[in-house]
Amino acid sequence: MINYIIPLIVVTIIIYGIYKKVDIFDTFIDGVKEGMKLSINLFPTIFAMIIAITLITDSNIINYICNLLKPLFSKISFPTEVLPLALLRPISGSSSLVILNDILAKYGPDSFIGRLSSVIQGSTDTTIYIISMYFASIGIKKTRYSLTVGLLADLLSVIISFIMVNIFFR
Repeated sequence: MINYIIPLIVVTIIIYGIYKKVDIFDTFIDGVKEGMKLSINLFPTIFAMIIAITLITDSNIINYICNLLKPLFSKISFPTEVLPLALLRPISGSSSLVILNDILAKYGPDSFIGRLSSVIQGSTDTTIYIISMYFASIGIKKTRYSLTVGLLADLLSVIISFIMVNIFFR
């Protein structure tokens, strides 16, 4: 049944276009042209994001930052094994999924660290990626407070995740 949903949607659009007397093929071609222009405009942003993510992950700067923050987070009983996930999540969803997978493989999904990592992964977002891609796609040059508010929301999500997992699973 699920294999028929997309063809059904396409047929419905074609029938609706015929009903409204729209030149379906020309409209389709215009949409493809617009999509290609958008893809070309987004390419520099995507390329810059890939380079930045590669530099961050390959340079081990995340590990260096985590080592600097370990004493502080150890005092509040925040598991330092989760820090790389919390730091990388706003930048890259796929990289943070790799870290989550490693954490779950090492500590298990039912451990405190596994649960905290899962809640952080689910409650935070790829803020920097979203701002760069969506703002670039619609031509916004000045992000103003978007980055600050997005990163503060991610920080608050990590803090609330830690509190809630402590309440429900410790």
